[in-house]
Amino acid sequence: MKPYFSFQWHITDECDQRCKHCYIFSAGNHTCLKSMTWNQMEQTFYNCLDFCEVYGRTPYFYITGGDPILHPDFWRLIELLHEHSIKFTLMGNPFHLSDKVCMELKAYGCEKYQMSIDGLRETHDWFRKKGSFDCTLEKIGCINRAGIRSVIMTTVSKTNMTEMSGIIDAVVKAGANVFSFSRYVPSGGDLDASMTALEYREVLSVCDKKFKEYEAEGAQTYFNRKDHLWTLYQYETGEFKIPETAKEGFIYGGCNCGNCHITILPTGDIYACRRVSESKAGNIFEDRLADVWVTGMEEYRDYRKFSKCSKCKLLAWCRGCPAVAKGTFGDFYAEDPQCWASREGGLIND
Repeated sequence: MKPYFSFQWHITDECDQRCKHCYIFSAGNHTCLKSMTWNQMEQTFYNCLDFCEVYGRTPYFYITGGDPILHPDFWRLIELLHEHSIKFTLMGNPFHLSDKVCMELKAYGCEKYQMSIDGLRETHDWFRKKGSFDCTLEKIGCINRAGIRSVIMTTVSKTNMTEMSGIIDAVVKAGANVFSFSRYVPSGGDLDASMTALEYREVLSVCDKKFKEYEAEGAQTYFNRKDHLWTLYQYETGEFKIPETAKEGFIYGGCNCGNCHITILPTGDIYACRRVSESKAGNIFEDRLADVWVTGMEEYRDYRKFSKCSKCKLLAWCRGCPAVAKGTFGDFYAEDPQCWASREGGLIND
């Protein structure tokens, strides 16, 4: 268990965009946008602090939405975090950022601001809205000048996988402090964007080469190899080795679902993972979070249930993405559809 516990807190569904791969809007039937009231936000905040006190964890908040800045009590909320000396990250849109706004965010303790780039200009604007690509890259400067770390995240899929090299170039040129990507999770809409396992391995190979080129040049951008299948890739290339001191039955890395983070939606619903729509474990307005952690989350910590990963040498460090497995096959413990490991490759134990 890590000392920090992260809360991905969606305070509102309100947003300037209607992204084609968004969990809120992708199904096309989200007609009632939810937002927490101020009393509900206070209740949520102190419930989270109680949880951390019970389990000896340090709280860290990822405030998001929708676009959290659109919430009428947004500034009141981050003032509350500041009063308790709690740092936080914002995950939102670029449209309401300016030098003045970013300086105010920094004063309240904002450490990082994450935005998305989901393709080159034409593809990204198709996913999100016209002008979003240029606005996002422009506002990286506002974030950096305020002393906040600028983070760019890409959702990679069959739609944009051939553009990853160009995306990396654009992000580095704009001066982003951090770049990372995660995979598209099928969410019930019409967007069919799943990659094959070998297609995704090629994406990792292309990105790895690009990352190393920029790292050798001393680029200021940090490339966060976030996806857990990076472990499989680096095991194959020899950059990751199973430690000799590793203990059987211990979990050292991989998916943190049910381990050190949860998601809270504007309705108060508590999810083990935002990317798994069926992972609701309780409601923050009705339940004590410290109790939900035991009664509603234990099933996500039973690593023996993974149909493929439980037999793999990398179980304690990888496990792929259960959300992608769930979105593809309807089973949280099914094999990751983009995992290319096989018995012939020697990764899965007999």
